[in-house]
Amino acid sequence: MSDNEQPERSGPLAGIRVLEVAMYGFVPSAGAVLSDWGADVIKVEHAVTGDPQRGLRQIGKFKVEGDPNPNVEHANRGKRSIGVDMSNPEGRAVIHELAKTADVFLTSFLPAHRTKFGIDVDDIRAINPKIVYARGSALGPRGAESGKGGFDMTAYWCRGSVAATITPPNVDGMINPPGPAFGDTISGTNLAGGIAAALLKRERTGEPSVVDVSLLSSGLWSMGHTIALSAYVKEPLQAPPVGSHGAPTNPLSGLYATKDGRYLSFVMLQPTKFWGDVARHIGRPELADDPRFATAASIAENTEAGVAILREAIGSRTLAEWTEKLATLSGPWAPVQDALQAVDDPQVRANEFVRQAGDLTLVASPVQFDVTAPELRPGPEFAAQTEEVLLELGLDWDRIIALKTAGAIT
Repeated sequence: MSDNEQPERSGPLAGIRVLEVAMYGFVPSAGAVLSDWGADVIKVEHAVTGDPQRGLRQIGKFKVEGDPNPNVEHANRGKRSIGVDMSNPEGRAVIHELAKTADVFLTSFLPAHRTKFGIDVDDIRAINPKIVYARGSALGPRGAESGKGGFDMTAYWCRGSVAATITPPNVDGMINPPGPAFGDTISGTNLAGGIAAALLKRERTGEPSVVDVSLLSSGLWSMGHTIALSAYVKEPLQAPPVGSHGAPTNPLSGLYATKDGRYLSFVMLQPTKFWGDVARHIGRPELADDPRFATAASIAENTEAGVAILREAIGSRTLAEWTEKLATLSGPWAPVQDALQAVDDPQVRANEFVRQAGDLTLVASPVQFDVTAPELRPGPEFAAQTEEVLLELGLDWDRIIALKTAGAIT
């Protein structure tokens, strides 16, 4: 086995080849999910500059020095990278030859660029009529703005109504996304699911599909329940002011501070069912029979008093103490964790939701098959498998050297 050769893949998509012509986070994250599911994903990068995501080194105060780069690896784990200049006719010919061997053509390129480089649906279907053609866009495949680009901040977060809904009225501007590629990753998972469904359709009927997912559609889908409610009452849902408890008629649905400055989230939507158990767990068993909290109506009427009781009780112990004490609580609750704390969560570790991929700790894509976490492989170095992939394609060394000399490949 060569240094660049990867071991045989397993998973439900083992034997499926994906040709990915895409950049940044959204569509490559779909390729990462497909790779986690066992597909052989060949990532096509510009022969000289590569995927611009490789140059992303600074996120807020975080700066990445050297490789591997988490900004690249999250959306590119387990792929093989080939460097091709599609503006070169010989480079386009390489893409077309690869497309003949692929089950899926996956791209983030805008319509005008797909036409320019000869990789639009008709171009690829002329070469491989049975290929599933998958497109990730900012704003969808139809309408006056279908040719425009965008990022998750613009199309998913802002235009998809997430930002306005999550921003409280006493905050100027808007709440920013919680981290890089938030909408990209969700949208990419949507696209991977659509591709899997299209592969099943092709398996059953022999007919391929064109699969479309946009950042805007994914943002709207994420907000689907909220949008349905807003459309029903004819007004937008607005986030509560900063510092407010949570549910105005239920003390068991809200946020509570612990002694050490951490927080617990209670979400018990049936307060009469859980009030007595909560009262016993916080060391106030006499409250279990308090008539103020006996019925849904009385609880709603006495929410302020219930919140005050819980704030005092929860504030008397640390998060670690409450984690141990509430382990037997029947109602849903959770500690509020940051990204680093989540990595060390025992439940996260037990389910292998976070795994090692080479030297990096990465989140596994969320679907598990047969109670088994996907095996994560490191992402490829830029164009590292160019020769390997072309040799598999049947090109000899003379042809590969000629392509390099012509600037068609890295």
